[in-house]
Amino acid sequence: MPQRHMDRLTSFDTSFLVNERANGHMAIGAVLVCEGEAPSHADFLAHVRSRLHLLPRLRQRLAFPPLRMGTPFWVDDPEFDIDAHVRSVTLPAPGTTDQFRRLAGEVLAPPLDRSRPLWELWLVDGFEDERFGVVYKTHHALADGISAVDIGTLLFDLEPRREPVREEAPWSPHPAPSHRRLLGEAARGIARTLRRAGRWLARAARSPRRAARRAGDGVAGLWEVAWALTKPAPKVPFNVEIGSRRAFSWTAAGLEDFKRIKNELGGTVNDVSLAVSAGALRRWLEDRDVTTGELELRALVPVSIRAENEHGELGNRLTAMRGPLPVHIADPVERLRAVSAAMDALKASRQPLGAQAIWGVNDWFRDFAPPILLGPTASINFSTRLFNLLVTNFPGPQVPLYVLGRELRGVYPVGFLAKRHAIALAIISYNGAVNFGLIADPEAIPDLDLLAGYLEDSVAELLDAVAAPAG
Repeated sequence: MPQRHMDRLTSFDTSFLVNERANGHMAIGAVLVCEGEAPSHADFLAHVRSRLHLLPRLRQRLAFPPLRMGTPFWVDDPEFDIDAHVRSVTLPAPGTTDQFRRLAGEVLAPPLDRSRPLWELWLVDGFEDERFGVVYKTHHALADGISAVDIGTLLFDLEPRREPVREEAPWSPHPAPSHRRLLGEAARGIARTLRRAGRWLARAARSPRRAARRAGDGVAGLWEVAWALTKPAPKVPFNVEIGSRRAFSWTAAGLEDFKRIKNELGGTVNDVSLAVSAGALRRWLEDRDVTTGELELRALVPVSIRAENEHGELGNRLTAMRGPLPVHIADPVERLRAVSAAMDALKASRQPLGAQAIWGVNDWFRDFAPPILLGPTASINFSTRLFNLLVTNFPGPQVPLYVLGRELRGVYPVGFLAKRHAIALAIISYNGAVNFGLIADPEAIPDLDLLAGYLEDSVAELLDAVAAPAG
């Protein structure tokens, strides 16, 4: 589906705007590490500029209808200035990895300016060795994790080509919509909703059994979501009020190691990722004298429902599940088996249908209901009553990529911190590696690098179990 001027946000996309708080903004992205000497700012800028036409949304900003009648629109920004989105910064000497991590946290800390297109790229040079970094930041309303990979490919080539394309595809923005135009679009939206309701009633009358079955699935799914609300996630030290600062850290493991673990011990690569996360969090909690004897954390686990032919589109095609993190289980193998069994049960349940049903109902009213009405739904979706933290895992390309002839060696994804969520884990596989990105409030999590090290230890525990002879 092409990205047009005056596209309307879905209710799910809008929920990321509604749910933002002063210190809990919904920016996601990635921290990239590339080998070789950094390109000049001019070359990097030309490289990005030459590809902007492939994703028109990157030149669009939000426009809200009068009286907030429905969700906002994506409209061309006639004052778009790429220099406000692509920036360069040099690390102070000596240019260490720790300095780069601190810089990434500073770049990720402030919210994006909603008056402009919702993305930024920072080229980072000044490293003590032959490498450079890129920090990519966008709003979750613009792109989910899978589309973020699609956006990232705009930077990359499959072959090393050092010279940027100097030619820019012509672009003529549509004029900014007037108050009258926005009002007219809102009125047409109401008419579309009424027509959609009429078509739905006609289909239900023609196929009452099918309509009843689909409605029953939705009601059953909603019941599972409601039942989950009666079993709140446990209270732990990182579910606290968060500040405006951010810390970012990362680590990596071998994808073949993850596949070996799941082949030998069972489960999926995603199950292994959750079990590894649970093992690391168990050690971190024990450092704080938190009793883990019967403690099972709950993770917000996004699941993509994006079809293959939808890659290259922006916007969110996600549902969420309440994934288990059994930190009470000391044995790493038993921990993995518990995660795998619980995830199989979740996939077989109607919990994902319930989440889809909620947003499906909201989308019925997106053309005229004020976005603020999404507030309760959005708050539930990210509430610490349901979840302790975000753990998101998406597959990435398994071939080397290049930025102006320099190989991308590491890509570390950035999750978001919702209200009272002081930490989030994001995971992506790339070119034979499983990369963990950790973002946190440094006041609540002053030792984020230690937790990254515990992730490495948790992987090693499972590999040791695989290598151990059967007893």
